[in-house]
Order: sequence, then C-alpha cells, then structure tokens
Amino acid sequence: MTVRIIVYSFLSLALDAGLLMAATPARNSLPDSEQRLRTNFAINTHDAFMQVSEAVAHKSVVSIVTQIQRADYEGDRAALKRLYEDLAPFADDNKFGAKVHYWRGFAMWRRAIQGTSASATEIEQDLTSAVSEFEKAAAQDPSFIDAKVAAASCWQNLAALSYTQNDKARARELMQKSFPWFKEAEALQPDNPRFLWVLGAYRFYNPPERGGGQTFAIETYEKGLKAARQRVPTNDVLAPSWGEPELLMSLAFSNLNKTTPDLAAAERYAQQALALVPYWHYVRDLLLPQIRDAKNKK
Repeated sequence: MTVRIIVYSFLSLALDAGLLMAATPARNSLPDSEQRLRTNFAINTHDAFMQVSEAVAHKSVVSIVTQIQRADYEGDRAALKRLYEDLAPFADDNKFGAKVHYWRGFAMWRRAIQGTSASATEIEQDLTSAVSEFEKAAAQDPSFIDAKVAAASCWQNLAALSYTQNDKARARELMQKSFPWFKEAEALQPDNPRFLWVLGAYRFYNPPERGGGQTFAIETYEKGLKAARQRVPTNDVLAPSWGEPELLMSLAFSNLNKTTPDLAAAERYAQQALALVPYWHYVRDLLLPQIRDAKNKK
C-alpha cells in the first residue's frame, strides 16, 4: 500500500507540473531562471516516478520468481504454468527482461520434468516453451551462461522424449542442438554448479564411449556440489543461484540407481537435500521412500 501511494503521489506531481507549465504564459514571458526551474522540476519528478515504477516492477518479479522456486520443489505444475504467465508483462524490461525470460523458461522446464503423469505432447509443449524463453534470455544477454545451460537441458530432454517414441533420427538431431550451449558453458564457466548438474545427468545416461558413465556422472555431481558450497552469495535475487539441493538429490538418485547401489550414500544425500528444502515433494515423498524400501529388501 505504501509503495502504491508513493507511485500515485509522484504521478500526481508530474501531472501537476505539466498542468502548471501549460497554464503559464509563453516561455518568452517568463524569466529564464524560472523557466529552467520549472523544466528541471518536471524532469526530476518524471525520473523519480520512473525509478519508483521500476522498483515496484522489480519487487513483483522477485515475488513471482520466489513462488516459482517453491512451486518447483512442491511439484505444483498448475502453479508453475500460472506463474509463467504472470511474468509475461515484465519480459520486455530493459534492465531485467533477460532474467524474466530465464525464470519463465525455468517454470516450464521444471513443469515438464515433473510431468510424470502428463502426455508426451504436453511435456513436449512445455519443453518447447522453456527452450524458447531460455534462448530469448541468451539473445538479450549473450553472457547469460545459465540460460544457455538450461536451454541445453531442454534440448536433451526433447531428444530423450523422441527416443522413447522410437524416433532416433529426431532424437539425434535434437541432442545436437544442445552441444554448442554445453561447449560454451564449459569454456566460460566450467565450475558453474547448474552446468555440472545438467552435465552429470547427460553423463549418467550415456555410456563411456559417448562421454558418459555412472562413475563419471557421480564425480561430476560431486564437483558441482563442491562448487555450489563454495559460491559467493549474490545480492541479485533474480540471478540463478540454485544448485546445491539439486546436486544432492541427483547424488542420492544416482547412488540408488547405479549398477552397484550405495544405499547408505543415497540416503545420506537425500536427507541433506531435505535439510535444505524440507518441503521438496520428490525427495521427501518419492525418492527417500524408494531408498528405504531398497534398504529393507537388501
């Protein structure tokens, strides 16, 4: 309420300034000093109004992004779609539009990943929307490596989807789209935890002759976890900083599902992930019970 009142107050001042200037005699009938004073007042009022408007917009975006991250962990696909749409009015902002595109892509990316009961068509639509947003973010800010990493992951998920539908040629074509993004990320930010998380997944599901292998994947996740724990916190709340919980989850999953499971390690990593995000639906309600069931059967 206070912010809204301030915005309206600045708007009123700007309008009043305009009306005053319109009601005054022509410029030539005013002393130059008074004319300059009136002009400077109008300019300063407009600038102040724009600053407050930008602050209000930024606050709205931060609120929506915070909700997206929570909805992701809670597995709330409906909320992810709604919040993706809620961010649309802010996507063209000159200062943080690239990050808005990133978080719109993130919402649809995670919605697709969690679509275990969704149709293949719906998952493909979500991933296509996500990759479009990530590529817009990268086009708007070419240094935005996180957007490129996320786009690569979407292309790989689309490839996996085609593979499950026995369209191997299409799967290879889509997988090829991810490699340029991967190469750029590895060259510029090889210790980016989110890059290592995505790379670890690729390595887990691919054989050594294709640059993968389960042991190699786990080593990649461990490297990412170390990097995440050493990261310097940022004051930019819209800059992607997630990664540590996801890497812990993937270490739990991979230790459960590797050829020779390490159930103790899997449970330890899952519990560490839950310590960071206690409301994480997948880890709490699905992954950890699977680990404990495997321990009971052993």
